[in-house]
Amino acid sequence: MTLTTQFVTMLAMIGMGSAFGAALDTYNRFLQRTKRKSWIVFINDILFWVVQGLAIFYILFLVNKGELRFYIFIALLCGFAAYQSLFKEMYLRVLEISIRMVISIYRFFVKTITLLIYKPIQGLIMAVIAITVMLGKGLYSLLKVMLRVFWITLKVILLPVKWILSLLWKLLPKKIKKTVEKLYNKLAGYLQRIKNYVLKWIAKWKKPKE
Repeated sequence: MTLTTQFVTMLAMIGMGSAFGAALDTYNRFLQRTKRKSWIVFINDILFWVVQGLAIFYILFLVNKGELRFYIFIALLCGFAAYQSLFKEMYLRVLEISIRMVISIYRFFVKTITLLIYKPIQGLIMAVIAITVMLGKGLYSLLKVMLRVFWITLKVILLPVKWILSLLWKLLPKKIKKTVEKLYNKLAGYLQRIKNYVLKWIAKWKKPKE
């Protein structure tokens, strides 16, 4: 390994040590350990360390074909220490400002979409529903009025027929009246039997089977 390669490797590992410190602070900021279950924290920690290890090895592979030297670990520690002492406070401030900006932009877009798209669509749907209900009530009221008018008209039309039938019934001989009454009673009896049979069959059909 040439001196140039060693120098580049040292610089790369110092940079990766600083990047690891920033990634660790970012990870802890978003993870919020106190609000998570222990097994979730455990799995996330394992994944975080695996990703960081792979990232460091990938950079090392690009720089010196993946050759490990003792000074590489020293460089990582130096980079991490440099981050902790020089850049940590500034990075955390920038991170918080970035998070707040993203949240503000997200809320702005949500409010904009709500005002320009969701509210108009909601208002349109409510208006359509209100108009539909109003038309339904109007048609129902109109139908009721039409049925009343039809029933009254039918009564007026059938009233002379009723008078004529009543007059004819009075003029009929008693024998014919008795015959008609007998036929009517028999027909009513048959209809009542049929009704009872149908009700009995329905009750039997509805009875739960054991």
